[in-house]
Amino acid sequence: MAFGRRKKDQKPADEAQAKPDDTGSAGAVPAAAPAVRAAQDEPVGEDDDTDDGPFDIEDFDNPEDALVARLDLGSVLIPMPAGGQVQVELSQTGVPSAIWVVTPNGRFTIAAYAAPKSPGQWREVAAELAEALRKDNASVSIQDGRWGREVVGSGAGVVRFIGIDGYRWMIRCVVNGNPDSMEALAAEARKALADTVVRRGETPMPARTPLPVQLPEQLAAQLRAAAAQQAQQAQQAMLAAQQAQQAQQAMFAAQQALLAQQQQQAGQAQQTEQGQPQPLGTEERRSAAGSAMQQLRGTGSGS
Repeated sequence: MAFGRRKKDQKPADEAQAKPDDTGSAGAVPAAAPAVRAAQDEPVGEDDDTDDGPFDIEDFDNPEDALVARLDLGSVLIPMPAGGQVQVELSQTGVPSAIWVVTPNGRFTIAAYAAPKSPGQWREVAAELAEALRKDNASVSIQDGRWGREVVGSGAGVVRFIGIDGYRWMIRCVVNGNPDSMEALAAEARKALADTVVRRGETPMPARTPLPVQLPEQLAAQLRAAAAQQAQQAQQAMLAAQQAQQAQQAMFAAQQALLAQQQQQAGQAQQTEQGQPQPLGTEERRSAAGSAMQQLRGTGSGS
């Protein structure tokens, strides 16, 4: 079954009831609160069937309605749970690679991919994920969930993959947490998925291509500020390391100079000691004619 196509005059229940307030989600690492407003109805986390999403943004008569109480990430618009935080993972090139929603129970991420018009892509992806987990020596189970099969891997922690086929898109939700809080975390993730909106666009893409993620300007500005602060701290640390190295080199040079001075003084003292006259010994006091006793003996014998 594909999701995301419903009649335009059929509004979701929470779309009519959701009212924005001033509570936003606070950022985890490295950014703070993004530009999203939480709805004042029941908190995300109660797994019910009142919503029939995920939705396609084309389902809304007014696309602006899809922005209410959802975090706009470009290709997906995600409702934030009460007290949820945003954690952004960046690639080596500085491009966001994953946007995590962090709650006291753990964290989950929702991403959209290009897919054929007909459903079935998630079944293939789920089988591949299960095989990859088994190769990593994880304990794997396939469970029936709200939208079909869910892949659960257990090891040091627990990871759950929830997938949904839509019209030319597929959603994959990754849920990470501890075994004791996984059920509550999975309920939060399913609740968010049920009210997620996909902005697929008309651009042709190969199947399984990740749909582009775009951060809200407020969140992007916070990331830039955090990156600038980290760069400044790194520069200060590098400067401190250079100064420490220079101080160490100066200390080594001073020690070498002191050692050279001590060696020079020792050499001068040795030369002075070698230049002083030495006292004559017994052998040195003897003349060419012999000792004094020999000379006396010689004189006596000749007279």
